[in-house]
Amino acid sequence: MAAVVASFAFVGLVDPNEPGHYPACPLLALTGIYCPACGGLRSAHAVAHGDLATAAGANVLAVAGYVAFALFWAAWTARAARGLPTSGPRPAAAHWWTLAGLLLVFTAVRNLPFGEALTP
Repeated sequence: MAAVVASFAFVGLVDPNEPGHYPACPLLALTGIYCPACGGLRSAHAVAHGDLATAAGANVLAVAGYVAFALFWAAWTARAARGLPTSGPRPAAAHWWTLAGLLLVFTAVRNLPFGEALTP
């Protein structure tokens, strides 16, 4: 958890909207295609500053991931505080395939003309 907080603090302090601070996405640089993570740093920067609308505009899927992580962490913390077992979620293969499908569809849609709203 400390690593996540430190990472968000760093991205909150070092603005990814300013050129030269972070490397460019290699897929975008080589092909012009937005990967599912494109805009993720800008999204994290906006979340660190409490601007959820800008964060969702940069990468809505990343924001969903941040929310899911926060919910899982809160549930884990609550269970640990009550002395209950704290084993995390154990996703089945179907969950991983669903996530992979979602990432694939998100990537395809954000690179098509009608999905322009999903581009960072």
